Amino acid sequence: MAGVNYFKIKREEKYLVFRWMSRQERGVPEKMVRYLPFGLVALFCSLLFLPGKILPFLYVLSLVERCHMFIALYSHLIMRNHMTNAVECRLEEHRINVEPFFLPRANEIEIGLAASVNRLPLLLKGPTGCGKTRFMQYLAWRLNRPLITVSCHDDLSTSDLVGRYLVKKNEAFWQDGPLTLAVRAGAICYLDEIVEARKDTTVVIHPLTDDRRELPVEKLGKLYAAPPEFMLAVSYNPGYQSVLKDLKPSTRQRFVSLSFDYPPADLEKLIVMRESGIDEKNAIQMVKLATMTRSLKESGLAEGASTRLIIQTVMLIKAGIDTVSACRSGMIESLTDDPELLAAMDEMIFSLF
Repeated sequence: MAGVNYFKIKREEKYLVFRWMSRQERGVPEKMVRYLPFGLVALFCSLLFLPGKILPFLYVLSLVERCHMFIALYSHLIMRNHMTNAVECRLEEHRINVEPFFLPRANEIEIGLAASVNRLPLLLKGPTGCGKTRFMQYLAWRLNRPLITVSCHDDLSTSDLVGRYLVKKNEAFWQDGPLTLAVRAGAICYLDEIVEARKDTTVVIHPLTDDRRELPVEKLGKLYAAPPEFMLAVSYNPGYQSVLKDLKPSTRQRFVSLSFDYPPADLEKLIVMRESGIDEKNAIQMVKLATMTRSLKESGLAEGASTRLIIQTVMLIKAGIDTVSACRSGMIESLTDDPELLAAMDEMIFSLF
């Protein structure tokens, strides 16, 4: 790019390219800038007493080259400090400081902790709103690691995960993607609904899910080795996935898998009471209604009411909406548009309330 200077610094036998940026953009402290001329003067004075005779032209070129190296090293130290602070700020946004409420159904917590200790990736599968994301939040809190969540979709590209070059004020700079950020910082990267992403996008996680635990970044020409703290977790809903949207065996067999489902009625009642603040009697009735909708799956309903929908419905009731209207808007209407199924679920509501 025209008008941009580049300096090549050798560190740990790898060449890193650093762009010369303005002091305002880099956030260089005023005090350090004030001392920079003294360092240049000292460098100039030391060159005056070099032994031997050097031609004036070559001497000036040597002086300029050494000054450039001095400035490059100085800017590298400042830039590294500035980038480290920026990454730490970004990671703090993903750190969970308060214990999330999670009721285990079996030994999923122990399996998740064991997978982390042995540096194994996790695969969570289960219906919508059954607690997969809450489990990852609890696991991140237990491990005291940032949780970086990515909601996968059809337009998700490899650059969205790994990173890309951005342009600001006619200057290009590299921006880490969530996966690269998690690998470099030793965080947990959680790819929600992984099957929604394109096949060429999910391939990028393969080197991170075997014994290599590496992330190649082709645009930078770098290969990042994941630290022991890094953990990769993915999730998907197997209930409504088509043949075209399913995990390939080559991807599935790289993970430790955990199956989630809606909790038993007694546990679901406790979850609804804790999350919404409703009394036990009404919580039992709401859970019973959700259980009845789940029985319609064989009659053409794609998926019954989730625990999340129960809590949303209770929130409407607490806001002053009458129970029947809240159940319709907060739960039933979100499940289907089929008139016959809606009429059947209306009868369920009237039978309970």
